[in-house]
Amino acid sequence: MLPKLAIDLLQHYLEEDVRTGDSTTEAIPEIHGLPAVATIFAQSRCVLAGVEEVLALAELVGARGQVLAREGEWVGPSQPVITIQGSADALLRIERVALNIMMRMSGIATKTRAAVNKARAVNPHVRVAATRKTTPGFRFFEKRAVKLGGGDPHRYALDDMVLIKNNHIALAGGVRQAVEAARVNSSFSKKISCEAREESEAIEAIRAGADIVLLDNLTASEIEQLIQSLEELGIRECVLLEASGGINESNIEEYAKTGVDIISLGALTHSFKSADFNMRIDKQ
Repeated sequence: MLPKLAIDLLQHYLEEDVRTGDSTTEAIPEIHGLPAVATIFAQSRCVLAGVEEVLALAELVGARGQVLAREGEWVGPSQPVITIQGSADALLRIERVALNIMMRMSGIATKTRAAVNKARAVNPHVRVAATRKTTPGFRFFEKRAVKLGGGDPHRYALDDMVLIKNNHIALAGGVRQAVEAARVNSSFSKKISCEAREESEAIEAIRAGADIVLLDNLTASEIEQLIQSLEELGIRECVLLEASGGINESNIEEYAKTGVDIISLGALTHSFKSADFNMRIDKQ
């Protein structure tokens, strides 16, 4: 079941698309109230996502959906994934919104699955995470798609954790000052992550009490050297290491091999290719 936040967003998306009415359907009286069934087909091979959203959209217009394929699993070209029974005018009203959501979510889930498979082939324990580089108003669904693809959603919003980045460091006067201030002023229940752009900043953040160090735009070889230094200092086990910046499907294996705990990729939610779906509506 989707949370109320998601249902409210779906209602908003419908209102945005319909506005004052469906001019085309209203111009063809024979369609009004006509019993019909819609079938959504996957037109390309992808990891399926967005089924729960389509079921919710169907309920919003008084229709009823039946799931034919499970979210998080691969579906193939021409494979039916869901059917929806309702009046023809209701099915036409949700068609574009339902397809848009499923196309985007399945594209993200597919890209995430590919990244996870590559990373875990060389480091079975690494987590592949998203970032907050998401579409305003669509973040919940993009993050859910990442989870369906086998990834970690990372932060949903600013209140999830303390994440000290370069601007915070500059404004606070340094890595140590920023981390120590965060330790004093945030709840013990919030993990503290601190960005580091070189080895000395990473060590400083760990010694100041950071739980996670975000290694920003370091090369894989630089991270390997950093981990070796942390092991020699006896502080590697004190912290989670997250690699981020410039990582994609072509080099994710290099970063996974370094032994980092987390690899985060903004590309999962901003540089994916939408999957292809279509909807066929038939008289019932």
